Amino acid sequence: MENHEVSLERSLTLSHLVLFGLAYLAPMIVFGIYGTVAQVTHGLEASAYLVALIAMFFTAYSYTQMVKAYPVAGSAYTYTRKSLNAHLGFMVGWATLLDYVFIPMAIWLIGAAYLNAAFPPIPTWLWILSFIIITTIINILGIKLSTKVNFIMMVFQFLVIALFVALSIKSVLGGAGAGTLLSITPFVHSHASFSFVLAGASIACYSFLGFDAISTFTEETRRPEKTIPKAIMLTTIIGGAIFIVSTYFTHLAHPAFNNFKDIDSAGFEIAKQIGGNLFSAIFLAGIIIAQFASGISAQASASRLLYAMGRDAVLPKKIFGYLHPKFKTPVFNIMIVSIIGLLALKLNVTTSTSFINFGAFIAFTLVNVSVVAHFYLKGGKRSGKDHIFYLLFPVLGCCFDFWLLVNLDKNALVLGGSWAAVGFIYLLFLTKMFKRQPPEMHFDHIDEAV
Repeated sequence: MENHEVSLERSLTLSHLVLFGLAYLAPMIVFGIYGTVAQVTHGLEASAYLVALIAMFFTAYSYTQMVKAYPVAGSAYTYTRKSLNAHLGFMVGWATLLDYVFIPMAIWLIGAAYLNAAFPPIPTWLWILSFIIITTIINILGIKLSTKVNFIMMVFQFLVIALFVALSIKSVLGGAGAGTLLSITPFVHSHASFSFVLAGASIACYSFLGFDAISTFTEETRRPEKTIPKAIMLTTIIGGAIFIVSTYFTHLAHPAFNNFKDIDSAGFEIAKQIGGNLFSAIFLAGIIIAQFASGISAQASASRLLYAMGRDAVLPKKIFGYLHPKFKTPVFNIMIVSIIGLLALKLNVTTSTSFINFGAFIAFTLVNVSVVAHFYLKGGKRSGKDHIFYLLFPVLGCCFDFWLLVNLDKNALVLGGSWAAVGFIYLLFLTKMFKRQPPEMHFDHIDEAV
């Protein structure tokens, strides 16, 4: 099918971008993985999110600098390819593909776990299949959520979060849980070590995935050189604040980190504890709406990335570069993502989120390295504050990201390493054993594929 060039309108403002970034983060995911983070950290949930925020802050700053250097779509792949090396850029693109293609799987798994907790007679596998089938049909037909619907859904999520925190406070003031609103136990206590915090932070970073996606809207944003960096930093900081505050009060309402019927649906158990059946129903609705909307967006985004790679012959064009003649959607890619989503039938939340974070940490690490290479080494910015902004900050971000990478779940490291190995072998094939440059991916107009 012939694709026509389109002219992108610069209409997005700072508020639009922050709203998009927060919608992509899906703030209620903090409750979706709360049980996993609580168990891994031995009750230091807030501390894990604080460490994750620090790591993401420095990485977000590096994204703001690279957006200024390369104000085009493509994000980590483009930054690495242009600043470091084309072959290394391909590997970062391959790692990014891991995020995009497997995120829908984790979203469907979390949503299914909560529905199973609310309706035990219905098996989890049936909920997973239902999520996959409904989402796939919607994406094949080309139906997209409008900005207005996204806004309504975001407002609903914020209301549910606010209610959850308010009911947690009410519960604690009533003598339940920790019995006090001022406590350091969500951050530090004698029964848990910092290694638990790192392990938890490596999972908690899943909640932040999406702040980097703002950079893909560079060509549609007014004054992108100023607006995009502000939006990235605001999304990261606001998201981090929501996660830390939410986990702090949730811990106070339910301090026992190992006292859940099912850690994958711990948030639902606590919601019922602090607000009864009525609030647990509202909470479940919030989780499912967030997961469903996020699943539609994630599957659509993954299929678009695969389409871009197929169109540019990075992947076989006949399959990955195909658009349905009637629906004008990458049908094969949507189906591939849905088939990969079936892995949710065999994985748990801990492994699936850690697996996705493997690709994210690889990309984040290389974006930090790209800042040093582009500005400090090649650009010669080495005077005054330059040492802080173009060397110290990105090096700190790089160290934090790599640190979190090696603290991932062991199964995730094995799966992620295997994915990287497959990518390297494929790179050898594409480049005839490094005798030529890998094909360059173009992301500027992939919106037309959806």
